[in-house]
Amino acid sequence: MTKNAYFSGLTIPVLLLAPQLVITVLFFYWPASQAVWQSFLLQDAFGTSTEFVWFENYRDLFADPGYYKALINTAIFSSFVCVLSLSIALLFAVMADRQIRGAEIYKTLLIWPYAVAPAVAGVLWIFMFDPSLGMLARGLNSLSIAWNPRLNGNDAMTLVILAATWKQISYNFLFFLAGLQSIPKSVIEAAVIDGAKPMRRFWTIIFPLLSPTTFFLLTVNIVYVFFDTFGIIDTISGGGPSGATETLVYKVYSDGKGGSNLGGSAAQSVVLLIMVIGMTAIQFRFIERKVSY
Repeated sequence: MTKNAYFSGLTIPVLLLAPQLVITVLFFYWPASQAVWQSFLLQDAFGTSTEFVWFENYRDLFADPGYYKALINTAIFSSFVCVLSLSIALLFAVMADRQIRGAEIYKTLLIWPYAVAPAVAGVLWIFMFDPSLGMLARGLNSLSIAWNPRLNGNDAMTLVILAATWKQISYNFLFFLAGLQSIPKSVIEAAVIDGAKPMRRFWTIIFPLLSPTTFFLLTVNIVYVFFDTFGIIDTISGGGPSGATETLVYKVYSDGKGGSNLGGSAAQSVVLLIMVIGMTAIQFRFIERKVSY
């Protein structure tokens, strides 16, 4: 039974909310406002002079073919990582939810990759698939399969997709497994008594009951592929070869740090922020309607 707390004045509620409000303003709204302000400025290479240029940075950004290439790369990268990480994690969770020998060891091993930092995950995949160092890359070459992510853009994109997917499977697995274990066994048993086969039970009973978990993970995974995969891309390919793996968030970094184009980099940050907020709003507006709570 939930107990409600009532306050006679505003002092205590404000004091209780103050730490969270301060943290939100300091670490989200203030940096975001600085990025918006910076996107209207143009600085020289040494940062000694600043000029207010209105929307010039945005005009240059949308006239840059490299930006549209990064946009396409991001669409391909995010689609594959989201679909693969969610699908594989759901498959593993369904398998782990069964009564099998060594299930706890199986679950523990699946959770480990989540503790690996993105940059370290990138190094691990380089050791496996680097054309000169990687053991698996040597196996591919011995089978006459051309594999060189250093020179081939498709190979490089495949490698960063695999690494980013592997890194996210553990997180998705934990939530899917928790969702599966929260489904009442009586519902499944009733379906078994009615003669429903395993595949029919999954698609008509289990998967609809997992829809809140799936919706939550879809939102989190989109944020992950747009922002948290920077370390993996930087470690494995550095956005190359020839920008084949340069996503929007990596282009923000490369143009701002490598190109010293702080105004253009800030404009990209603002556009990226608007895109992610828009995609999240669309998810809540249209996809959440199909979720059964």
